Amino acid sequence: MALVLHSTNNNKNASKALIAAEYTGVKVELAKNFEMGVSNKTPEFIKMNPIGKVPVLETPDGPVFESNAIARYVTKLKPDNPLFGSSLIQYAQIEQWNDFSATEIDANIARWLYPRLGYGPYIPPAEEAAVAALKRALDALNTHLASNTYLVGESITLADIIMGCNLSIGFGMIMTKSFTKEFPHVERYFWTVVNQPNFCKILGEVKQAESIPAPPSKKPAPAKEPSKPKAKEEPKKEVKKEEPKFEEEEEAPKPKAKNPLDLLPPSKMILDEWKRLYSNTKTNFREVAIKGFWDMYDPEGYSLWFCDYKYQDENTVSFVTLNKVGGFLQRMDLARKYAFGKMLVIGSEAPYKVKGLWLFRGKEIPKFVMDECYDMELYEWKEVDINDEAQKERVNQMIEDYEPFEGESLLDAKCFK
Repeated sequence: MALVLHSTNNNKNASKALIAAEYTGVKVELAKNFEMGVSNKTPEFIKMNPIGKVPVLETPDGPVFESNAIARYVTKLKPDNPLFGSSLIQYAQIEQWNDFSATEIDANIARWLYPRLGYGPYIPPAEEAAVAALKRALDALNTHLASNTYLVGESITLADIIMGCNLSIGFGMIMTKSFTKEFPHVERYFWTVVNQPNFCKILGEVKQAESIPAPPSKKPAPAKEPSKPKAKEEPKKEVKKEEPKFEEEEEAPKPKAKNPLDLLPPSKMILDEWKRLYSNTKTNFREVAIKGFWDMYDPEGYSLWFCDYKYQDENTVSFVTLNKVGGFLQRMDLARKYAFGKMLVIGSEAPYKVKGLWLFRGKEIPKFVMDECYDMELYEWKEVDINDEAQKERVNQMIEDYEPFEGESLLDAKCFK
């Protein structure tokens, strides 16, 4: 009996096994005339997978479901398959990346994409959380790929097959160039992988999404109201009552509405005004922007903090260090309404020093930032004493990218605003 894969031919989960089969030299056939929503509801299919999900691999020894398990089975059919690496540690690392790919990449792409396609309720706060989690995962992947062509070893492994397939739906449907450009090593890796001949044979030509799918509209429902028959007026009103409730439930979890910083007394310092002044000052920066900052600064409503990276000796590669800082700033998006920051990468040679200055709403660093942005614990934080002229001057220099800073040149200066 041949190996038969029950799935459509455009399913990225089925593609994992089909690509592994190409590398392994195993023949896997797609089930003929498979129709999603029909074929996977038959008693014969339910007997192979009780919850009716695809793909399912039919083998002489019985069925196998779950796409990663199917891909492993196909790969194991060849003894000492290089797709599993050349050592026990490489095998473990391949499995490590397979788990990472499933839980951190695939799951978060799905949480972002599927509600926009109508496969589940579209809830903006849930989407924000999914995108933030995906960015965190891609940043970690980007850091690894900065010094690695593939995930494990020097050639394609099962980890690359599974990661490539999981990323393909993201790149193809929702991760536009403006989104992925923040992760250049992931971009390089993805296009390298999907352009391998065995990938091309199964996936065909992969094109990057040009736009993000619009979320489903909930507006048309009220239009039904004028045509309600009198006799059914009461039942329809009951149904209509539930729709506004759903809208309210979507809005209620938004962090903006519940953030305790929103409940602080008004401050004379309007953060957006400072950000505009910073962005628009092109000349006489000290006289205009720096002076304007201290004129606006409200020590009762805001606090200033210096931060220093705890592991400066690890900053031995310039672009890795820059990526590290860039990832930190991405993950600080959740604080954009409440913060302004400058991050300096200092030095002309390794190890590079990473130091920063942050302005936060409130008298302390916001708890939700400390809880949600894991980078925060990688830095030592010290509140600025604005009565200390030396510290105040250090603030000025960091805001204006003064060079040399503390006797050293600046490799880069990044602003969060």
